[in-house]
Amino acid sequence: MSDIRLSLLRRDALSAAKEVLYHLDIFFSSQLQSVPLPIVDKGPVELLEEFVFQVPKERGSPAKRLNSLQELQLLEIMCNYFQEQSKDSVRQIIFSSLFSPQGNKADDCRMTLLGKLVSMAVAVCRVPVLECAASWLQRTPTVYCVRLAQALVDDYCSLVPGSIQTLKQIFSASPRFCCQFITSVTMLYDMSSDDLIPPPDLLEMVVSWIFEDPRLILITFLNTPIAASLPIGFLELTPLSGLIRWCVKAPLAYKRKKPALANGHPNGKLAKSSAPASDQDCQPLYSKLHLSVLQVLMLLQGHLTEKNLYGRLGLVPFDHVVSLVDEISRLSDELNPLNASQEVELALDRLAQALQVAMAAGTFLCTREDLRTVCSRLPHNNLLQLVISGPVQQPAHAALPPGFYSPIHTPPLGYPTHAAHPAIPAHPALPAHPVQTFIPGMAFPYRPIH
Repeated sequence: MSDIRLSLLRRDALSAAKEVLYHLDIFFSSQLQSVPLPIVDKGPVELLEEFVFQVPKERGSPAKRLNSLQELQLLEIMCNYFQEQSKDSVRQIIFSSLFSPQGNKADDCRMTLLGKLVSMAVAVCRVPVLECAASWLQRTPTVYCVRLAQALVDDYCSLVPGSIQTLKQIFSASPRFCCQFITSVTMLYDMSSDDLIPPPDLLEMVVSWIFEDPRLILITFLNTPIAASLPIGFLELTPLSGLIRWCVKAPLAYKRKKPALANGHPNGKLAKSSAPASDQDCQPLYSKLHLSVLQVLMLLQGHLTEKNLYGRLGLVPFDHVVSLVDEISRLSDELNPLNASQEVELALDRLAQALQVAMAAGTFLCTREDLRTVCSRLPHNNLLQLVISGPVQQPAHAALPPGFYSPIHTPPLGYPTHAAHPAIPAHPALPAHPVQTFIPGMAFPYRPIH
């Protein structure tokens, strides 16, 4: 590597960057022929830091800076390299060598260039770059994944109005990247403050993707070998937890949200006309998203059974539900209960529905006792009470399919029992109501509703 470095020092910045990619391509291609998964050692990483990210090797040396045109040309060189490299294994290892965080001062340069590279790949639809970025998101700590998601949201939701349509079109080009991007933005926008509510354009795009094909958010899970325990600090296998948080917290988060200001006046005409979508326009999107999430949870039962993971893999982690319950409790306390009763009821209804379906599908692993303890701090909600009370104990001889969840619940303890009322004879002056048959062989007395 020292000989290569000496030859690169004699070149200009762009030529050296292109040459170092060429040398590393040859190096890793030969490595992969003998070792299936070669370890990226310090030498190649240092070459990339010096000649691609312009980080000086010697301490105290002034940092080099590419101008805007040179940076654009460098991004084009990298895009073309990944597009022309036919071997996916070589592409992946070069991408990992370039952009895997090393915990040094070059990481800021890495993340800045990565955001611009992926943004360019979205604009010109470079699928190999998007596929490499999807793998990078899967094996990189969440804190860096969120930074990449923020860069893309800034470029396509904030910088140029209407450019979200360009990002929206990659749904058919790289569904795998879309799945990982959704997971990242749900981690970024956790609705903990007004600034962390997803922008309307982003929300509409995510909902349209999932509603068109709910299986989209299962791509990573279905194509990943499942380890005994998932690594801590990395993205989840699905964005289910984040999407459930969006749906459940949305009524309360938007109720808490302060009105937009226009010329110093809340809810001014300018604010209404310049906003891409109002808060009221977003609420149907969350209802649509909630339906899609429930559909995905129902699909998961079959997939978990097929992988022999039913009841063993909590794709909706218990600690995420605990955190969500804490956030709902805090939000409901902050808001005036009299003015936000409908929003609190809707949030708790959605939480109850998500928990019930997730338990039935085997994706939420929790005992009823623990669930009752966790939800005890929430305001009363009839549907949630039904869910946490649990189903009636079925007879031993009743054969139930895996994941069966009975809709019948036990009555509260101490509920009085009463003997059946004696039959009341029909009044002799009133004729009996006629029986109307709607289904052959099935009759029921028709009782008009007054």
